[in-house]
Amino acid sequence: FILLSHLAVIDMSYASNNVPKMLATFVSQNRTISFVLCIMQMFLYMTFAHTECLILVAMSYDRFVAICHPLHYSVIMSWRVCTVLAVTAWACGFIISLVHATLLLRLPFCGPREVDHLFCEILSVLKLACADTRLNQVVIFAACVFVLVGPLCLVLVSYARILSAILRIQSGEGRRKAFSTCSSHLCVVGLFFGSAIVMYMAPKSRHPEEQQKILSLFYSLFNPMLN
Repeated sequence: FILLSHLAVIDMSYASNNVPKMLATFVSQNRTISFVLCIMQMFLYMTFAHTECLILVAMSYDRFVAICHPLHYSVIMSWRVCTVLAVTAWACGFIISLVHATLLLRLPFCGPREVDHLFCEILSVLKLACADTRLNQVVIFAACVFVLVGPLCLVLVSYARILSAILRIQSGEGRRKAFSTCSSHLCVVGLFFGSAIVMYMAPKSRHPEEQQKILSLFYSLFNPMLN
């Protein structure tokens, strides 16, 4: 429940950061946002996104220990270990987002001032810069490898071990309880990581702007609701 409580805080913060301003632009004629607020919204959005990726990995490890090593669960996943995992996830999310924001703030913005997105998302804001953004793109890709590809591989390894353990359970009731414990988490992980990888790591030519906006809704609105 320690990791679940952190996931709940992340998802509420996600929604509070993006949804109110998004709804305000839908119902109001005033669709402006100041540069400072835009950067702040982008920074918080990335912090919560990166932190959620790492919290989901910690939760998959928690499920692995609970099902594969149930008698040692209280020793391996102690309150101290869960707290260290959660704090590490928050710290990594904050540091990576701070790097993105710092690199973005060094760029001049002298061109168009219209963000073609539902909120201040980093790729959409980068398009407004009138300077070379290749360094930013490289850092974004490296961050995606660290917080998307790496964690997803760890989650898949955890669930492969979990599936192997579940199939060895003799009772049908035991298998059903184990599957029900993991299926909801695996569904959320698939939606979250899948939409984020397509959004940030697939070639942009394959995904028009409108499709990218819909994908961004998946991990900023639908996933928190599912959680």
